[in-house]
Amino acid sequence: MLSILKKLADNKRSGSLADRLRKKRFRLFLELIETMPRPLKIIDVGGTALFWERMGFTGQKDINITILNIRNDSMELPGFVTVTGDARRMQQFSDKAFDIAFSNSVIEHVGGFEEQKLMADEMKRIGKKIFLQTPNRYFPVEPHFLFPFFQFLPLWLKVKLLMKFNLGWYARVGNEKKAREICQSIRLMTKSELRKLFPGADIYEEKFYGVIKSFIVLT
Repeated sequence: MLSILKKLADNKRSGSLADRLRKKRFRLFLELIETMPRPLKIIDVGGTALFWERMGFTGQKDINITILNIRNDSMELPGFVTVTGDARRMQQFSDKAFDIAFSNSVIEHVGGFEEQKLMADEMKRIGKKIFLQTPNRYFPVEPHFLFPFFQFLPLWLKVKLLMKFNLGWYARVGNEKKAREICQSIRLMTKSELRKLFPGADIYEEKFYGVIKSFIVLT
């Protein structure tokens, strides 16, 4: 069962569910930028150059992309700049420095709700428009551990499960402290929370067999 879920959720595997949803999501992004004036400045908060290469977006004329991550992306592509930084504190960029602040499956990794608010506030500050995607907290299968309703389990049980089994994209962890840190490093969000962070934004629902898998925030 886990191997089937991993195949479906592997966005690096061509034709997987995750790959299809990501490409569909990217078409929405392309529609957003289609009529925007050039040159276009984009910041990808928490992303990688490899993502843009997989989306076939390299070599675009009059589009410059800055990629900010906590670890420097060593991949160099024309039109891309990579910087090291914290999504919650992007003081190196001035207000409205970018035409679009883009982020894909990152805000659930920055900490608790207050830290998520810091990231949202920074994206609103530096971007004239926002395109942000994040998984739905109420989707039945937690997308990182690929375990049904893992996000609703008490922390002590999450830790014990991760110490005993390989879960999703995480190998079994023998150290309790490390297992706890991993389990606490992901906080999935609800639609109502996103509305609080991005008032007035359009929030699109990505669905899988009628169940909301993730949200896309557009401003």
